[in-house]
Amino acid sequence: MTANVAVETTPEVPLWNDPAHDIDTRVTALIDAMTLQEKIAQLYGVWVGASDEGGEVAPHQHDMEEAVDLDALLPTGLGQLTRPFGTAPVDPALGALSLLRTQTRIAAANRFGIPAVAHEECLAGFATWGATAYPVPLSWGATFDPELIRRMAAAIGRDMRAVGVHQGLAPVLDVVRDARWGRVEETIGEDPYLVGTIGTAYVQGLESTGLVATLKHFVGYSASRAGRNLAPAPMGARERADVLLPPFEMAIREGGARSVMHAYTDTDGLPAAADEDLLTGLLRDTWGFDGTVVADYFGIAFLKTLHGIAGDWADAAGAALRAGVDIELPTVKTFGAPLVEAVTAGRVPERLIDRALRRVLTQKAALGLLDPDWNPVPAALDGADLDDPDALRGSIDLDTAGNRALAREVAEKAVVLLTNDGVLPLDRPRRIALVGPNAVEPTAVLGCYSFPLHVGVHHPESPAGIDLPTLRDTLAAEFPDAEITVVRGTGVDDGDVFGIPEAVQAARDADVVVAVLGDRAGLFGRGTSGEGCDAESLALPGAQQQLLDALLDTRRPVVTVLLAGRPYALGRAVDEAAAIVQSFFPGVEGTAAIAGVLSGRTEPCGRLPVSVPRGPGAQPTTYLGARLAHASEVSNIDPTPAFGFGHGLTYTTFAWSELAVDAEEAATDGEFGLSLTVRNTGERPGTEVVQLYLHDPVASVVQPVQRLVGYTRVPLAPGESRRVRVTVPADLASFTGRDGRRVVEPGELELRLSASSAEPRLTARVRLTGEPREVDHTRRLHATFA
Repeated sequence: MTANVAVETTPEVPLWNDPAHDIDTRVTALIDAMTLQEKIAQLYGVWVGASDEGGEVAPHQHDMEEAVDLDALLPTGLGQLTRPFGTAPVDPALGALSLLRTQTRIAAANRFGIPAVAHEECLAGFATWGATAYPVPLSWGATFDPELIRRMAAAIGRDMRAVGVHQGLAPVLDVVRDARWGRVEETIGEDPYLVGTIGTAYVQGLESTGLVATLKHFVGYSASRAGRNLAPAPMGARERADVLLPPFEMAIREGGARSVMHAYTDTDGLPAAADEDLLTGLLRDTWGFDGTVVADYFGIAFLKTLHGIAGDWADAAGAALRAGVDIELPTVKTFGAPLVEAVTAGRVPERLIDRALRRVLTQKAALGLLDPDWNPVPAALDGADLDDPDALRGSIDLDTAGNRALAREVAEKAVVLLTNDGVLPLDRPRRIALVGPNAVEPTAVLGCYSFPLHVGVHHPESPAGIDLPTLRDTLAAEFPDAEITVVRGTGVDDGDVFGIPEAVQAARDADVVVAVLGDRAGLFGRGTSGEGCDAESLALPGAQQQLLDALLDTRRPVVTVLLAGRPYALGRAVDEAAAIVQSFFPGVEGTAAIAGVLSGRTEPCGRLPVSVPRGPGAQPTTYLGARLAHASEVSNIDPTPAFGFGHGLTYTTFAWSELAVDAEEAATDGEFGLSLTVRNTGERPGTEVVQLYLHDPVASVVQPVQRLVGYTRVPLAPGESRRVRVTVPADLASFTGRDGRRVVEPGELELRLSASSAEPRLTARVRLTGEPREVDHTRRLHATFA
């Protein structure tokens, strides 16, 4: 904390508003001038909805909270506005007008003129009416393309900043530990390095636009027991350190994320929201994070209502503040009157308020919200006639042609071809039987945090706001001469089997069957995938497997297409389907991307970010397991997947050869140099994804059989070859040792250059020499490819 010093300033501009002084000095002066109530007012948000008429926002009435009286709150100030665009359908221009009028009111109501930070969800695009719905994060992982995801995030961030939003609640950096968990669609995959690199790229894209990226959920949310939402997380300290924390380390260190959201999780009896060792000791003292920690929605109140470690709201507020939580979201509850009373009574030290407030005001100052020339008019409304709301309606386009092109690029690179007996690409079929519950469902491409499914379902009178072509639409455009017969067969999860005979007849009359199966995204049991939509097993929902088996029985070529939020066991289809195409909620351009792969207009190049199970019940399992987590003679359950992490076919073939190792030994602070040749041996262009896995045969603690430590995409024309070189620092062999410290140990290693976790192509056997070496969060994180 900076000591108070005499600083000259003009009487017209208070010191805290004067950009001639450094931010710390300005913030210190502002804190010193505030009352307790004014300080605490900066530490909470209020959930609001923008007006579709351009008027001021109205408080959102949530069934978990009492109504909020803005007139009573605003004179002391306000920290955040929760989801002004993402609470109800509103025209973007009128939403922006509503937000600016509200910000003007907020700044005018408090004596320091401080506006609020407006935050929104952006898990798969700006979650507001009329904005492009991009592929979900599981599809980002399937691209294995950080630069593409960086560009996508920058486009999302530009749209949000243009209408006055300051903070985005993304990305999710939870590593999949059990695919039954409903929020798998929101994750990037089951490998921490993939999650870290793709998630960091997303953070870099958002932050490049001035938007504050928020990492969530810190930490362990995805490790819940049996894949149940909010269930206790029985992870050990080593699993947390080596699997769940690295993506957050990377996104803070390399991505520059300015906010972190605590998880709902309790681990070994300690909720994350009250974990001082996590939120202060590790995050701030060790990693050096200097941004804000925000509560997951209602997470502080949950310390009392769900976790039972607080006796009243003040206890909950005090526990969260002590741990390091700075801002209560989505609305004021524990940080309101209960906290004021607790500080006044001496139950909560005011220094904890000041600590959190300094972080909040520092971020507001960095966003320009304390500057004397702050202007509530966002860029998208600059120069517009703000007195004519009707003229503004429809003037802001958040689903531009550029956005759609970028969404299609991501969707195309995320399509994963799991099997293909040669039927794909389809050669001008005359008759196509298009079967399944997702064949003509427009929203089948959307995840649960897309606006139409997250909010729009509560407003059936409102149109979706974006064009959502079905697979029937895009196949008709892709194969204009084909006769397409559409049969639903069964619903996603209704168990209805009465339509299966009609589907079978359509299949028998067709040249090829396209079976479109998978999920329906929703929230808290309203879907088969999404938050609170956990699965008992990884069998296809409802009667979809029965439909698929009946189609396979026709002996017609069946192309199985999955529009899903998680991987599913596919039974006989693994061996009997003519082809299997996996897509994870691919967004507004998803069906066009799939149709392009089916026709061969685009080349499949996605790779699995999660393993696809062979059976529905061998959970929890990921490829990232120790020896005893894999198939063995001591258990009758075989968790071997049907398709391993990183798997994906193309329409060509590749040969890997000429592995060279610069030196087979390196010190524990050194590095290895490898090179290989990758050649396209087929007749079509294609992209190979070279994946580097590390296997440590002998270590002081149990290690996974292998883990991803690097990857690169290698696009090649027919007959083209490329020499790929990779430098592998010894730091990548580090792990958490017996004493809880991260160490690089001497000994033998295998560096496996692989097409997937189940398909090693070339292996370099090398040795680390010297003494064990302790490393920390400043270690080298990447193998470098050239």
